[in-house]
Amino acid sequence: MASRKIEIMDTTLRDGEQTSGVSFSASEKLTIAKLLLEELKVDRIEIASARVSEGEFQAVKSITSWASNNGYIDAVEVLTFVDNGVSINWMLEAGAKVQNLLTKGSLNHLTHQLKKTSNQHFKEISETIALAKEKGIETNVYLEDWSNGMRNSKAYVYEFLEFLKTQPVKRVMLPDTLGVITPEESFVFVSEIKSKYPNIHFDFHAHNDYDLGVANAMEALKAGADGLHLTINGMGERAGNAPMASTIAVINDFMPFIEIGVNEKVLYTVSKLVENFSGVMIPANKPVIGANVFTQTAGIHADGDNKKNLYFSDLLPERFGRTRKYALGKSSGKANIQKNLQELGLQLNDEDLKKVTQRIIELGDKKQVVTKEDLPYIISDVLDFAYEEKVKVESYVLTHAKGLKPSTTVSITINGKTFEENSLGDGQFDAFMNAIRIIFRKVDIILPNLIDYAVRIPPGSHSDALCETIITWKSVEKEFKTRGLDSDQTVSAIKATEKMLNIIIS
Repeated sequence: MASRKIEIMDTTLRDGEQTSGVSFSASEKLTIAKLLLEELKVDRIEIASARVSEGEFQAVKSITSWASNNGYIDAVEVLTFVDNGVSINWMLEAGAKVQNLLTKGSLNHLTHQLKKTSNQHFKEISETIALAKEKGIETNVYLEDWSNGMRNSKAYVYEFLEFLKTQPVKRVMLPDTLGVITPEESFVFVSEIKSKYPNIHFDFHAHNDYDLGVANAMEALKAGADGLHLTINGMGERAGNAPMASTIAVINDFMPFIEIGVNEKVLYTVSKLVENFSGVMIPANKPVIGANVFTQTAGIHADGDNKKNLYFSDLLPERFGRTRKYALGKSSGKANIQKNLQELGLQLNDEDLKKVTQRIIELGDKKQVVTKEDLPYIISDVLDFAYEEKVKVESYVLTHAKGLKPSTTVSITINGKTFEENSLGDGQFDAFMNAIRIIFRKVDIILPNLIDYAVRIPPGSHSDALCETIITWKSVEKEFKTRGLDSDQTVSAIKATEKMLNIIIS
């Protein structure tokens, strides 16, 4: 079967921003827009709804200005409304050239929300499209609640499409607004429409309320859909939209008859940026982009990877700019631990490896998180030999008083030489880190950035419980984690930091 090119339209900045509690700043929107078009290479982006706010207006202006200067203006789209030209005037002032006009795709919405007849609605739509054309704005049309329209008022949907066939519209967009249809319905509905109107470009817009977004998108493409609407990390209202990463992986691996231009190598990078800007964390088990999806936990899997990659699939982490990892915990076998030791440049004989494996299993049973960077300390403890600590935090004073900035005085030894420094910070740990940075600048070492800080105590514990702090660091060369354990949260963070300092010195 000959392949056919389809368009990928990203709507993270419009529909994705409807995720509860999410609001991107103008600079964040511009940064994401650039990445989507220049690096991820999606075909189009939907960046905003017209008339929402002054902040939204300024964000759209900054994106359209950049897009105009870089040849992307026709790929930048704005959701608009049938409102006697108010949205179009907003677009003109914002510099946008493509409107995605929201209309009613089900008789239920038309009757009970607009309280109008189809002829009245079509007349107003026709006037809006004509005005847009007169002002040099291209029109795509959303059929809101289209999926329920096909289920419950199919005659109205076809009446609407007959009308749109006469209009200067570039694309007709078919949203499963409430995320309610099944993959079978997606195939049947899109097939019916595409066979009746083969010359109209149809986009399919899936929501994920039943976790069927990717499956519905897949079936819509099989049925002949010309484009898909996706969001980074599956962001969107309620359960979100069909997620970009999973859908792209599915198309590339299971649909050879579909051609897309998306660069999957940067999917993870864009996903992490959107996670950072939105504050919505990516679940660890989220396909393709989750923290755990390329991590082997069971020892038998690590062993299989050593024997002709028995547990590999086509979904290789390198495709997405990632690497395979081997978790350490109660399910770890010797193969898991050997993989991590190899990355650290360490070797153990079989007898010592068994002892270290047993200790890691014991720690896992106690629900303690073990990282690769903990291995030298565990080895030192279990095998009773000295692990050379080139950096040692000798002493410190932490102060916190109401109305005053927290401060720290710290004494630290680096390769036998002692340094002392004090500093202020936004918190006790921040003050500690500021003092450490000053000291390490004296020895011409730049510390890695702290990119994640997780604290936990065992469930059911009290205020005197042991506190485990896991800090993720990112340097130019790599990203890694260190762990500290203490009854005091700040002290446990300092212990995790001391491990980090030894790693970078080594």
